[in-house]
Amino acid sequence: MKTFRLSAQAARDVERIWEYISRDDVAAARRVRLEFHDAFEKLAEQSGIGHTRDDLTSRPVRFWPVRSYLVVYKPGSRPLEIVRVVHGARDLPRIL
Repeated sequence: MKTFRLSAQAARDVERIWEYISRDDVAAARRVRLEFHDAFEKLAEQSGIGHTRDDLTSRPVRFWPVRSYLVVYKPGSRPLEIVRVVHGARDLPRIL
């Protein structure tokens, strides 16, 4: 199994998402966090998947959707670095 690591900001993103969702439904928050973890593992195994978004950033990152969130990661990094996990409705150019 390939490995991944979350940047400090990505770890905060996941925690804040969990806190937000858990206000209404702790079980749903756990499911979303598990979906993120599954996506992180999949990306570590196949770091070329996902897509670039030149309209959002010129950084060498790729994007992978999980529900209405985008996992932003550095393909080819070892271990795979998860840079951010952000809701797709946020101001992504400013955030990135």
